Amino acid sequence: MGNGNLTASHFFVTGDPLIYSADAAIILSVLSILFFLTRCHKWGWLWREWITSVDHKKIGIMYMIAAMLMLFRGGVDALLMRTQLALPNLQFLRAQHYDEIFTTHGTIMILFMAMPLMFALFNIVVPLQIGARDVAYPFLNAVSFWLFFFGAMLFNLSFVIGGSPDAGWLAYPPLSETAFSPGPGENFYIWGIQISGIGSLATGINFVATILKMRAPGMKLMRMPLFAWSVLSSSIVIIFAFPVLTITLALLFIDRFAGAHFFGMTGGANPMMYVNLIWMWGHPEVYIVVLPAFGVFSEVVSTFAKKRIFGYKSMVFSMLIISVLSFFTWVHHFFTMGAGADVNAFFAVTTMAIAIPTGVKVFNWLFTLYRGRITMASPMLWTISFIPAFVVGGATGVMLAVAPADYQYHNSYFLIAHFHQVLIGGVVFGYFAGLYYWWPKMFGFQLDERLGKWAFWLWNIGFYVCFMPQYALGFMGMTRRVYTYGWDLGWAPLNFVSTVGAFLMGAGFVFQVWQILYSIRHGRRDLTGDPWNGRTLEWSMPSPAPYYNFAQIPQVKDRDAWWMEKQQMPEEGRGNTAVKYEPIHMPKNSGIPFVMAVFWFIAGFGFTFHWIALGIAGLAGVGMSLLARSFQYKMEYEIPVEEIQRVEASMGRIG
Repeated sequence: MGNGNLTASHFFVTGDPLIYSADAAIILSVLSILFFLTRCHKWGWLWREWITSVDHKKIGIMYMIAAMLMLFRGGVDALLMRTQLALPNLQFLRAQHYDEIFTTHGTIMILFMAMPLMFALFNIVVPLQIGARDVAYPFLNAVSFWLFFFGAMLFNLSFVIGGSPDAGWLAYPPLSETAFSPGPGENFYIWGIQISGIGSLATGINFVATILKMRAPGMKLMRMPLFAWSVLSSSIVIIFAFPVLTITLALLFIDRFAGAHFFGMTGGANPMMYVNLIWMWGHPEVYIVVLPAFGVFSEVVSTFAKKRIFGYKSMVFSMLIISVLSFFTWVHHFFTMGAGADVNAFFAVTTMAIAIPTGVKVFNWLFTLYRGRITMASPMLWTISFIPAFVVGGATGVMLAVAPADYQYHNSYFLIAHFHQVLIGGVVFGYFAGLYYWWPKMFGFQLDERLGKWAFWLWNIGFYVCFMPQYALGFMGMTRRVYTYGWDLGWAPLNFVSTVGAFLMGAGFVFQVWQILYSIRHGRRDLTGDPWNGRTLEWSMPSPAPYYNFAQIPQVKDRDAWWMEKQQMPEEGRGNTAVKYEPIHMPKNSGIPFVMAVFWFIAGFGFTFHWIALGIAGLAGVGMSLLARSFQYKMEYEIPVEEIQRVEASMGRIG
């Protein structure tokens, strides 16, 4: 690859029946979509309503759909791995294919599933919750989404073209250097993450500006909903962490592309420098994705216990403390590197310290539930299930933070069990709670509770059946990334049980898809805009919210603004107050974000294969897109009062 001698037989991934099956499925899916769009004359609708949209709600929905597709892809990877490990000496996957799958599984689940699912909730909820009409930079928001999308597509393209990366989800050198990974797989990894990472950084900047500058009048910082606080905390971490990732991957690409010596084993290079840098981003990344889940739990607990959240200020300061401490824990990922007792002791203490603000929040949620009138709907079920999962994950995290003991746990299945306990039990369960909670606000109907409970129990039973045996396997000496093992090691029974658990979670996902499809036709329509008797401003408007969000920007007088307003408002008077509307200025749609992201994709594809002319052409297209945007002067339009009245009347907001 490094010399550019690429033959056609190396361009497409060949020789594996599983890949051929996936190729056929992808081609059939794409053809079906193209046929549907053409047959139903939906191309114009797709372009006008979605591809060029800068509406934060639509961008949030697109993030969500992309994240669910990536959850499917990453989940299939997981099931393939668990099938391979179910019994000793299986040859279900080839060793090389197994290496590729554990690499893509980790990368996809963290960067292309958890991140977009988080951004989906950012976009769908935050502007509505703080009383804004959109985010601070709607155009940049669209750029962020399309950069994420095409970055993810570039990464996933390696599945069928060129070959997938196989050096682990963090691409440690020297394995990820050209000498050991000469194919394009690692280049796909670098450019896919770089392109989507630019979008993630821009999203962090956008939501810091949105939350600090666009809150409704009267919504002081300490009146802000806790979900908005969690988004602010997470976005601050994004702004400081993602540039580290960008620089690290840029240096790795220079090593691979130009033969430099930053991270290799020769010419004075130092692979441990890469390990330090990647974890300076990597550990804060865990908190980037889990902080918003804490915000979701706070909203759900308060709403379904029908109480104000206990210890609001301590919740705020806990999230901010976590966002700071998250930058002082990265070395605990490699205590065994031999940094010395003083360095290990410092990072062991900081790692344990971060458990304190995390524990504060758990106690606050429990105290909020105490004597609350609790409703056990789907969002609450997922929230309750998070607490034991995260307590176990947190306790095993503290065990890993004990530096001397880490020499036993390091790289074992104990570690695998721990971070899945935290990331699935904390992040995935949290975002599921958020999706069930805000689903009526997104689409105007509720998801079927009966099917939702099937999905919930399959996920949760499968979760413990899958990961609890892995703690024991770690103690028994099973290390991560092993491809197969012998009968004599005694690992077979626990591995088989763990595989059964993984398939139960897969069945839970199938039930969720069924639940969505069933509810589209049969789900209960939300005619109130407030199906959960909510407390924050997003529940003060119809479901789904009109494209301008608020006909009048609300005035906030206290925390839980909508709840307080409902207490002071007679039932029959809600939504029928006579108001004087004024014209609303909204941002115009634009096709430039999509076109610019396509050019980024072209540039990334060109540099992945060392086709320099194509790469430069792509970058030139990016430059021209920016230039075209700089000559756009009419970027807003005005919604007249008559149009606002018509929309409000159609939703029953005025008589």
